Amino acid sequence: MIPLLDLHRQYPTIAGDIEQRLLRVARSQRFVLGPETDELERSLAEYLGARHAIAVSSGTDALLVALMALGIGPGDEVIVPTFSFFATAGVVARLGAKPVFVDVEPGTLTLDVEATRAAITPRTRAIVPVHLYGQGAAMDELLVLSEQAGIPIVEDAAQALGACHRDGRRLGTLGLVGCYSFYPTKNLGAFGDAGLVVTNDDALAHRIRIMRNHGMEPRYYHAVVGGNFRMDEFQAAVLNVKRTHLDSWNAARRKHAASYRRMFAESGLVGEAIELLVERFPDVPGSHIYHQFVLLVHDRDRLRRWLTERGIGTEVYYPVPFHRQECFRGLGYRADDFPVAEDAAARVLALPMFAELRADEIAAVVEAIAEFYAR
Repeated sequence: MIPLLDLHRQYPTIAGDIEQRLLRVARSQRFVLGPETDELERSLAEYLGARHAIAVSSGTDALLVALMALGIGPGDEVIVPTFSFFATAGVVARLGAKPVFVDVEPGTLTLDVEATRAAITPRTRAIVPVHLYGQGAAMDELLVLSEQAGIPIVEDAAQALGACHRDGRRLGTLGLVGCYSFYPTKNLGAFGDAGLVVTNDDALAHRIRIMRNHGMEPRYYHAVVGGNFRMDEFQAAVLNVKRTHLDSWNAARRKHAASYRRMFAESGLVGEAIELLVERFPDVPGSHIYHQFVLLVHDRDRLRRWLTERGIGTEVYYPVPFHRQECFRGLGYRADDFPVAEDAAARVLALPMFAELRADEIAAVVEAIAEFYAR
């Protein structure tokens, strides 16, 4: 059995430290916005090179509170890629604003810059590029567009904590605000839901910080309406232990991805049965942290069944783009408006990828795929 992800392999290496931290929280009887959260915010702000890091309850809530703090609501439009995890668009709709879908780039499947430019209207209040699968969107071009149009960028960096831009800045710190997820399957995962918002804007950081706690400042006084977006101390404690391992875990993932790429190239399948996604900055160490290793493949569903029968875990990220989701049918989009996203939804396949994956397992995955196409 070769799982898509196996957290059981990771836990024994950090179990003692985590259990000690969790016990310390239990004994302290401080469970919300305590010293573990303070430590996590300080350490991640330093690690990311951001002025402010605000711990929140999930990656979804990170996006939600960021848009709330920008005052986005009914009548506003927010540009998002049509190919992403649902939260990217869902938070826009929850605020009564309109998610405006654009297609993604071939090769990286991240937000298409020219499609974004064409989608801007006088009602556009934010652009939300997604750093998909662990590497960045075309941020150089998007930042220029943002400045020209006077529209802020909210980076959805849920899958890219630790990845960097070509100039060395961490993804999530290039736009006005960045949002991260610590869902357990992420490269840095909690023991439940947790997230983070970062910004270099002092006023915006203050607004987000009070809005995560019902907009309260001082206690029981509310100048704005927020929500309950607080991270609990148990999640912060887990993340404080795991954070010190993040760079080594990401390095292991990059090593595994290089092995996959080499073996697929040697297999002769590239260009025929499979297509490897493009690394935007292949010569920049750390620009891709491989939250997922994703291929575009021919006859995807049959291949996936073949791998499942052989005990190899896979997943499809994502089978239905936003423009075809039932809840967004009223927006009036057509499938042929988004040819790249439509093609991706039919062909993407994520292969096993986690730091503790073994070389023989990578070889077995590639061999099984080669056997499928050789029949």
